Amino acid sequence: MSFTESIRYPAVAGMFYPGDENTLRKDINGYIKQVPQLENVKKIYGLVAPHAGYMYSGAVAAQAYRQLEGHSFDTVVVVSPSHRAYFKENSIYPGAYYQTPLGNIEVDSEAAQALAESGLHNILSQMGHDGAEHALEVQLPFLQVVLKEFKLIPVVMGDQGYENVTGLAEALTDTLKDKKALMVASSDLSHYHDSKLASQLDNVVVDEINKFNIEGLYRSLTSGICEMCGGGPVMSVMMAGKLLGADKAKVLTYKTSGDITGDHHQVVGYLSALFYQ
Repeated sequence: MSFTESIRYPAVAGMFYPGDENTLRKDINGYIKQVPQLENVKKIYGLVAPHAGYMYSGAVAAQAYRQLEGHSFDTVVVVSPSHRAYFKENSIYPGAYYQTPLGNIEVDSEAAQALAESGLHNILSQMGHDGAEHALEVQLPFLQVVLKEFKLIPVVMGDQGYENVTGLAEALTDTLKDKKALMVASSDLSHYHDSKLASQLDNVVVDEINKFNIEGLYRSLTSGICEMCGGGPVMSVMMAGKLLGADKAKVLTYKTSGDITGDHHQVVGYLSALFYQ
């Protein structure tokens, strides 16, 4: 497949986040202003942010995006899971732009092509980018507000097995090694348990990320002692970050939907994390 001039229009604006440009910008700036910035961060390679509606997880996502202030990137890769379509490959969007209410973001077609050509499981495809998939889209307004100018490589991961994880990580490393690039992994944690069980499951993820332990996280996910809808994207970004030079991993915050709604019977877990030097 070759690149087209197509635009991926916003599918969940007005639902997961405000559809009005001014309201959206105001809300994101409001989240960001409430968050401290880490000291002694030399270089940022990647981050993890949740993908629920902003009223539930926007403040958690802001913890990660606040860390980008003062940094600049030419290319941002956002890796998300697919919630609505199943496919085996890592699907890289072959169009010209991803659009949000804040405007169009240009796809870095040259780097996206290089990523697609690096590894058997990476392909140029509309799969996972069509329809109402939200996990990649909801990250973009935060990036637009904080970074302002950048090109995008949108990746939706189909199968999240270890072969796909390592294949994408190695391809990202090869493609980004000479670029001023950032990687974003989009993921929520456990779904619809009570707060006590959710905390037990999610703390396993927190611990493995803080230890920068990719293999440990994979074993924990496959054995069922933790849950992530975007475990594959997170592990790919962790692995590529480490290969590119990140030597620190830090979970910045953890919350559940119950912290917002007050209903602790069935919650969804969210965290934000940073991979850096």
